[in-house]
Amino acid sequence: MDRNQLQRQVALKRSSLFEQFLDPQQFVQLEDLEDDANPNFVEEIVTLFYKDSARLFQKIEQTMQSRPIDFGKLDDYMHQFKGSSSSIGAIKVKNECSQFKEFCLAGNAEGCFWAFQRVKQEHHTLRIQLESYFQLRKQAGLVRHV
Repeated sequence: MDRNQLQRQVALKRSSLFEQFLDPQQFVQLEDLEDDANPNFVEEIVTLFYKDSARLFQKIEQTMQSRPIDFGKLDDYMHQFKGSSSSIGAIKVKNECSQFKEFCLAGNAEGCFWAFQRVKQEHHTLRIQLESYFQLRKQAGLVRHV
């Protein structure tokens, strides 16, 4: 595949991400921070997001297994995760976080469990999509290999 075709694929993938998963305004703000000194800034931020997510998911799971469930602590952890999700523009993940937080406020353990499953599913789906996008960008020569 030639470079122009790859660049078109990158543009289509990016558009698809905006239509289905990401807040374009927030994601573009991150992209605007890329420069010669930081050509992979967005990918690095997303990588940090996923590392931090694993830590928060572990805390959420531990808190959900404790008895009695500390809904305030769960809400705090999800608030942190929701903020991180917002910072990269992960709108569907953020929306699922809001659902989880509503169940926390209601003290609904079963609702929290199922909402957390949806949070993790959206998180995973977005990860696959973003990894594909970053790989396409590299193939198209739109970022430097460091």
